[in-house]
Amino acid sequence: MPSSVSKSKTGQKPSRRTRSDSNSDSDNDSAPSQRSTSPVDLEQNGSRKRRRLSPTGSGSGSDSDSDSVPRPVLPAPISTLSRIKARPSQAVHNDNNIPSTIQASIKEKTSFAAIDVDPWLVASLSNMAIKNPTGIQQGCIPEILKGRDCIGGSRTGSGKTVAFAVPILQQWARDPVGIFAVVLTPTRELALQIFEQFKAISAPQSLKPVLVTGGGDMRAQAIDLSKRPHVVIATPGRLADHIRTSGEDTICGLRRARFIVLDEADRLLASGKGSMLPDVETCLSALPPAAKRQTCLFTATVTPEVRALKDMPRTPGKPPVFICEVDTEDLAIPPTLTQTYQLVNVVHKEKYLHVLLSTPLNLDKSVVIFANRTSTANLLEHMLRLLDHRVTSLHSALHHTERINNLARFRARAARILVATDVAARGLDIPDVGLVINYDLPRDPDDYIHRVGRTARAGREGTSISLVGQRDVALVQAIEDRVGKKMDEYKEEGVSVETRVVRDALNVVGDKKREALLSIEEGRDVKGKRRRGLEKINR
Repeated sequence: MPSSVSKSKTGQKPSRRTRSDSNSDSDNDSAPSQRSTSPVDLEQNGSRKRRRLSPTGSGSGSDSDSDSVPRPVLPAPISTLSRIKARPSQAVHNDNNIPSTIQASIKEKTSFAAIDVDPWLVASLSNMAIKNPTGIQQGCIPEILKGRDCIGGSRTGSGKTVAFAVPILQQWARDPVGIFAVVLTPTRELALQIFEQFKAISAPQSLKPVLVTGGGDMRAQAIDLSKRPHVVIATPGRLADHIRTSGEDTICGLRRARFIVLDEADRLLASGKGSMLPDVETCLSALPPAAKRQTCLFTATVTPEVRALKDMPRTPGKPPVFICEVDTEDLAIPPTLTQTYQLVNVVHKEKYLHVLLSTPLNLDKSVVIFANRTSTANLLEHMLRLLDHRVTSLHSALHHTERINNLARFRARAARILVATDVAARGLDIPDVGLVINYDLPRDPDDYIHRVGRTARAGREGTSISLVGQRDVALVQAIEDRVGKKMDEYKEEGVSVETRVVRDALNVVGDKKREALLSIEEGRDVKGKRRRGLEKINR
């Protein structure tokens, strides 16, 4: 009997044995158990610690194995937890990274390649998760590539920027000259957004865009314009200033531009107080005549001033203007937008606002609050910050760097709430916005369409809440007639807004409002620091 078995019967602890010990004992059963393995055996058979004992259940099995070559015993697989999660088998490349609501907004599953977009642009758009054209893109891109002037009208968030950027970049790539295109927009923030989108789409190429907006250094902008950039994205006021004051060497490149795009054309071409039309005319005077360029107008609200492009005299041989209006006949707002209203006492309006921001349904949403005046937006920012909301603002009384930084904070979710005037109502694409609150109802129903269009973009779901006082009924009716849909009263399960206003908000919000007014009167910013230059806010 092997020594290991005999020792186990006596109750002694068996010593660790290697396969070499087992084999040697099977050949010499009478050898003592204390026999040690020679150094030669160790060299041939390996270390004691790395060898395992052979099964000793039967002596005959041990004897039969003595003549065979020992086989290494493979360890059993050990189940371990991995920090790398397995990728689901269905996620092998499908467009389903895009939410189903966005896919539903694409009526026909076609591709950019099918509408004559070059492969490098198709690949670039795919890298940005843009794989199927929307209705406005499918309608406008082929016609612009054919050389036709275009009027594009579509709901907010439908991809109008891509609809004019792609054909411009495709034509530029075939003949890269500067200045190839000029894009005019009404606000600095929208101009910056278009500038970044041009850079992103043209990443595989060496496009040189330039941004010309108010608040920037005019000398640096003049130098950039004189270097003949490929695309100029500008606000009409600042570009008109350069045309009037910067000299021929700076603006001579504009006279060879092949494309002119008016984004948010209804605002650029509107007349009346605060009209941008004189500056737009100054900009157009420095560009080639209409017969030698392509003109593209894009907007969410097609007005008679926009349609006037169709009635302008055409040069013989030039194709007629192409008009593409998508999904604007029945409903001017996205179908995934839920429109609601909240009746308020105008004396306690800010109390209702605080309660609506604090309900369980809205507590985690990114929110844009629209006010009609910069002074109101400034007061709301101060008050909401004192109420421990993460808030920032965007209005014309802020310096250029503050506007850019505040918008960046909101995009990065460092601030949950953006208090803004109509400066932020047009074109800004912030996909995470889940709620828009109209603290003041706009006087123009078209402005309402642009405001609520900051949410429910590209097929996503969103909600708008309009605070309605006793004198706002006529405004609500005008808005409902314009958008083609009635507003519903705001309701949230388990929440009574009026009760919360009386119980939780009357005293607290009233105190914080008085504190905010005192801070503004002392010339302090939202951080409590004194500063100058707030005269514009108090007008």
